[in-house]
Amino acid sequence: MALSANDSKTLIAVKDISFSYGYAKVLKNVSLDVKSGDFLAVIGPNGSGKTTLIKIILGLLKPYEGEVWIMGRRVEEFLEWQKLGYIPQKATHIDSFFPVSVYEVVAMGLLSKKKFTRLTKKEEELSIQNALEQVGIEDFKNRRIGSLSGGQQQRVFIARAIVKQPHILFLDEPTTGVDAETQEHFYDMLDALNKKEGITIVLITHEIGIVNRHVNKVACLNQRLIYHGTHAEFCHSKAFKEMIAGGHHLISHRH
Repeated sequence: MALSANDSKTLIAVKDISFSYGYAKVLKNVSLDVKSGDFLAVIGPNGSGKTTLIKIILGLLKPYEGEVWIMGRRVEEFLEWQKLGYIPQKATHIDSFFPVSVYEVVAMGLLSKKKFTRLTKKEEELSIQNALEQVGIEDFKNRRIGSLSGGQQQRVFIARAIVKQPHILFLDEPTTGVDAETQEHFYDMLDALNKKEGITIVLITHEIGIVNRHVNKVACLNQRLIYHGTHAEFCHSKAFKEMIAGGHHLISHRH
């Protein structure tokens, strides 16, 4: 399922993916795509395969059926990993005494890029400063990361992920354990990265009620792909009604 040269808007193509952990089947014949500029929310109950799908896209797991294409190349042949940013679950669980500054954590994001592009010291400093400013934590750059709140730490890890100017940013439940007000500010920041900086975002979340005014696409998983399309159509879909009936916290209004 190679992407044609003129299909530049399709960044990720997933075709008929199936995956099992031992005898436990997690994903069954899942197909979807991610286009440039998307803000995609990946939702579904616990154990529905959301994190597994992202790990397969990133080449961290190998499906027993199906294939993944990234920017026109099979995932097995894709080499430009600096174009993808990834923030896994529990990334912000930091020992409060860990002796590393915010600036140093963000600088770590440039390590992989050095394999591809040689930056001068001045260029590195400018990239780090820009990333800090984009997420609004430039005033904390000399603080020890363990001394920051959970919401502030989230921003640090976003800065580390975007310092190399990726095309796509993957986030796996980034606001777990954070209060609603902090979550809202956090998703506003992601919205700005998507709309102003042009970063395509793929977000695993249970907080669709908060992010619904930002996302433009929804993928609803429960081992199989239950729904994949626009947010507006999702709010009137059978999948949405079933999730509401199942007690999931979903709010359909947009501002």
